[in-house]
Amino acid sequence: MKKTIIKPACFGPVAVIWSQNHDLPHIIRVLLSRPGFSAEEQAAELYPDASTASCAQIDALIARIKSFLAGEKVRFSLQGLRWQQCSAFQQAVLRAEYRIPRGSVSTYGRIAEHIGKNDAARAVGAALATNPFPLIIPCHRAIRSDGYPGGFQGGSEMKRALLEQEGIVFDDRGRVSGARFHFSL
Repeated sequence: MKKTIIKPACFGPVAVIWSQNHDLPHIIRVLLSRPGFSAEEQAAELYPDASTASCAQIDALIARIKSFLAGEKVRFSLQGLRWQQCSAFQQAVLRAEYRIPRGSVSTYGRIAEHIGKNDAARAVGAALATNPFPLIIPCHRAIRSDGYPGGFQGGSEMKRALLEQEGIVFDDRGRVSGARFHFSL
């Protein structure tokens, strides 16, 4: 197992945990810094035996992550993600979330209905809370049905900042206002 740590200009360090398989890297996890616990610390704690390394494909991914965090329009590929660590339900949630375009949001309930699990809004939230590929699968685009942003692995400030970079507006109470919603009810 290998790790690559990047330090973009904003949001704190990001760690990419990956392994080499037949000369191709497979992404195991992306770790975001959050208040009080940096991605570097998380990587050291969760993957103590991971060596620091990189390769051309990881370098390209790192460049795309940096561009994304700087507010550029970036669409990541799902190829090379290690899906087998996710349940079938979580895979369905993550694939639905991936389809939410930049500048749009959806709710946990809308995603649940979209994947045919009408009463599973909380389970969708839990699946996104443990998304092993944040940023690549932009789980910050899922919000609560009351318009409040909800949780995010990188913390609430990072979620709001990412949404604002994508043109999402918040009202004076901190709720998403006037957004385009993906997946109709």
